[in-house]
Amino acid sequence: MASSSDVTSSAENTPGEPENGSAVRRGRVRLRRAAVMAVPAAAVAAALAVLTAEGALGVQFAISGMPFVVTADKLEGEGFAQFGGLDNMIENSPNEGDTGGQVLVVTSVVKNGKLTNLCQSVDLGGIQLVLTAGDGSTPVSVKNLAIDSDDITGNAEFNNIEIGRDSSTFDKVPIKGPEGVYGQQADSVVITDLYQHNYAATAAVFKLPNLHMRFGGKGCPQ
Repeated sequence: MASSSDVTSSAENTPGEPENGSAVRRGRVRLRRAAVMAVPAAAVAAALAVLTAEGALGVQFAISGMPFVVTADKLEGEGFAQFGGLDNMIENSPNEGDTGGQVLVVTSVVKNGKLTNLCQSVDLGGIQLVLTAGDGSTPVSVKNLAIDSDDITGNAEFNNIEIGRDSSTFDKVPIKGPEGVYGQQADSVVITDLYQHNYAATAAVFKLPNLHMRFGGKGCPQ
């Protein structure tokens, strides 16, 4: 259905006007349509910002804005969930770039999990801080892990997954998302060749056997 702005533009575009004027008006109509379509997305982002401020999401602190990479040969989790969120930096953060100090993320929650051959790295401006732990015989163990990512890859297998569930109604993990937000949960998950580009993480327990932390020129292999 045409909007009132569409009708007005069509009426003003009389046959006697030059063709380039018509092109300008059509361009303005398209911009108006794009602006209208952007309103719901802006409203969702604003709602997520409020929920984050109220502590409704997994991460409840101001992020630095410096992303870090996590890789693992395998993640095995009992109790798993995911939902959308919005992480916030401090006001006028030097790392905000063109983000406005906010990053749209997916929060992944693992109630109890193990990670084999964990690697974590962060670029400190030309030098990488690299952490490794958990070889094949003694993996890293986590409890109530919530990690915020904007990019995740791997080979995943879920057991009894529920997709599209309201994240405020999760019952397989201890951390729930906000009301009305799309989410998914499963009894268990196995992800091999895991890669995550993250902005924040919290955990009730994070055990790192065979921990090694170092500086180097290269981060975790991708």
